Amino acid sequence: MRVLVTGGAGFIGSCLVRHLMAESEHEVLVFDKLTYAGTLTSLDAVRAHPRYRFVQADICDCDAVRLAFADFDPDIIVHLAAETHVDRSIDGPQAFIGTNLVGTSVLLQEALWHWSALTHDRKTRFRFHHVSTDEVFGTLGAEGFFDETTAYDPRSPYSASKAGSDHLVRAFWHTYGLPVTLTNCSNNYGPYHFPEKLIPLMIIKALGGEALPVYGNGENIRDWLHVEDHARAIRMVFENAQPGTTYTVGGGAERRNIDVTRAICASLDQLHPKAGKGSYAEQIQFVTDRPGHDFRYAIDGSKITRELGWQPRETFETGLAKTVQWYHENEAWWRPLVARGNAVARQGLKTR
Repeated sequence: MRVLVTGGAGFIGSCLVRHLMAESEHEVLVFDKLTYAGTLTSLDAVRAHPRYRFVQADICDCDAVRLAFADFDPDIIVHLAAETHVDRSIDGPQAFIGTNLVGTSVLLQEALWHWSALTHDRKTRFRFHHVSTDEVFGTLGAEGFFDETTAYDPRSPYSASKAGSDHLVRAFWHTYGLPVTLTNCSNNYGPYHFPEKLIPLMIIKALGGEALPVYGNGENIRDWLHVEDHARAIRMVFENAQPGTTYTVGGGAERRNIDVTRAICASLDQLHPKAGKGSYAEQIQFVTDRPGHDFRYAIDGSKITRELGWQPRETFETGLAKTVQWYHENEAWWRPLVARGNAVARQGLKTR
């Protein structure tokens, strides 16, 4: 099939594209604006592949979207283009509303027109797959899990914009019959992750001898999903799921932020010991918490396992070890991003 991936130069998108090139016969078009987090070097491994194409364009540009659909004629649209960093959404929510809400509405409208013109057989196999986040569900206490029936309760501009995009996708299914599928995933980690996010940030700062900033008291809990496991889940859904279906996708790996940071330090202590004595954990510093910081996310992923047979292959321990090693060995990928100056600076303290 022909698979158009929006945001395909981003973290999850580039992983999905590399997976599709290596593990399928699908043709792939990456449609990406190349914002600060879109990195073409993440696609170096597939750039010369005969089944790969790239177009630089904005999902908010209806003419560019329409042209890409007409030229590539996709069977599958995987929508990953989004502003995703909660801290940035606190400082500048309008960019999130523009990309995540307006951009999604443009894609849906153009996808509807494209789908409506397909033959019956192609209509049947067409899917618009929307990738979202567990943050749309708000926050959990010490117990319980998010699943496909959890009510929406977003708490940040980022999660509110993603919640709105989820509702738009379902509205196009219920109103127009556009065959959509959705996934809400937990926190991803792995190679090619933009340095502003927790795990790559801590690795890079540790190697640079800088303080490791842990928000608040470090007690906030996330469920961690290796990005390669997530890519497999996305493909399973768009290839096999029935239209209108939603799946929550998690790694089954709940960890406190402070424990994630300490695990990174312990891994680096073995892989790249500090000069002289001491541990990277000595660089940990507790800093002012993020405004409205959700306490805990956790996913019940039993539905996707039961219906599609997906389950994560990486444990948090194996996945984190591979991730730390990748960043240690691939400074040439992340160093230019850090040098631009907007990758590792603290953001998200603005409250008015």
